[in-house]
Amino acid sequence: MELSVGGEYGIVIDAVGAEQFAWLRERAYAGWVLIMDEETERYCLPRIERYLGSTPLVKIVVPAGERHKHLDTCKFIWEEMFRGGVGRRWCCLNLGGGVIGDMGGFAAGTFKRGIDFVQIPTTLLSQVDASVGGKLGIDFYEVKNSIGLFANPQAVWVDAGFLGTLPEREIRSGYAEIIKHALIADEQQWSELRDIKDIRGLDWPAVIERSVDIKRQVVLKDPFERGIRKALNFGHTIGHAVESYFLHREDRLLHGEAIAIGMITESWLSHETGDLSAAALDDIRDYCLRVYGHQHVPEASFPVLLDLMRQDKKNDTEAINFTFLEKPGEAVVNKTATADMITRSLAYYNSLGS
Repeated sequence: MELSVGGEYGIVIDAVGAEQFAWLRERAYAGWVLIMDEETERYCLPRIERYLGSTPLVKIVVPAGERHKHLDTCKFIWEEMFRGGVGRRWCCLNLGGGVIGDMGGFAAGTFKRGIDFVQIPTTLLSQVDASVGGKLGIDFYEVKNSIGLFANPQAVWVDAGFLGTLPEREIRSGYAEIIKHALIADEQQWSELRDIKDIRGLDWPAVIERSVDIKRQVVLKDPFERGIRKALNFGHTIGHAVESYFLHREDRLLHGEAIAIGMITESWLSHETGDLSAAALDDIRDYCLRVYGHQHVPEASFPVLLDLMRQDKKNDTEAINFTFLEKPGEAVVNKTATADMITRSLAYYNSLGS
C-alpha cells in the first residue's frame, strides 16, 4: 500500500526490502548516510542490512532516547557527516523511532543547506505520527521540538515488522497517537478502538494505514500548521509539558503515556469550556486509564508545567493554545484556557488515581 502526500512523497506501508532500495538506487545518490541509535542498530539494522549493497555509506550511531534529542547530538551527527565526506548529492536514511526521525531529518535538512532524506520509522509512534508531515526538530531550553523546520522526506517506509522488536510499553506509547487521530477526525474508528480489550492482537498494518491516512489528509490541508493541522496537537499542550517534566526523573514517562494524561486533561477542558459532553469525557477518561493506568503528577510541578506550556511553539500570544474536542471525531483549534483552568484539569486527573 502506498499513500501519496500531495505528490511530494509517498508513504509505503509494506515490508522494507529490495524494492524500496532499488527505487533508492535509481535516484543515483553519491552515497547514503544511515542514522540510527544504539537500539535500532542492534535490533532493526539486521532487517535491512543485506539491502545496503555497495553504495558508499556513512553509518552514524547516537545514544537512544528523548534526553539525547538536542543540539549536542546534532553537532555529533554533522561532524560525522563531514568526516565521512557527505555532500549535497547524498541521501540520509533515518532508521529509528520519533527521536531519530525528528533529529535525523533536522540534521539532514540543515546540513549544507539540506540533503535528501528517507524516513524508516521503527516504532509504532513514529510510524503513525512522527515520520509523516515533514515536521523536524530537536528539544531546546527544556521545551520539546522548539528548534526545527518543515522539510519533506523523499519517502517514508513503514514496516510493521519492526514492531516485533519493541517491548509492550513502547507499543502502548505509540498507540496513544492512534487514539488521538481517531478522537480528532474519525468517530467510527474511536468507537471501534473503545471495544478493544488487548491491543497486542491488533492487525497493525491495517490500523497503521488508517491512522496514517488521517494524518496525511490533515497535513495536505495545512502543511505548515497555520490552521487545521493544529488539531494534531490534541493532548500535546499538557502532554508535552508533562513529558518534559518527567524526562529526567527515575519514573520517566514515554511520549504516549504523557499524551494520555494530556488527552484526559484536555478533554476535561473541552467539557468545562466547550461542547464536549460529560459522557464523551467519561469514555475518553476510562479508556485512557484502562490502557495507560494512572501516573500521579506532583502538585508542586504545576507551576513548572504552566511555564513549559507558555513556551509551547503553538502559542501565538501570551495565551496558552489548545486543541479541544467538540465531540469524538471533531476537533476545534486555537482554543485557550486560563492558568487556573489548566491547574484544575491537572487536579482532576490526579483525583482519578485516588
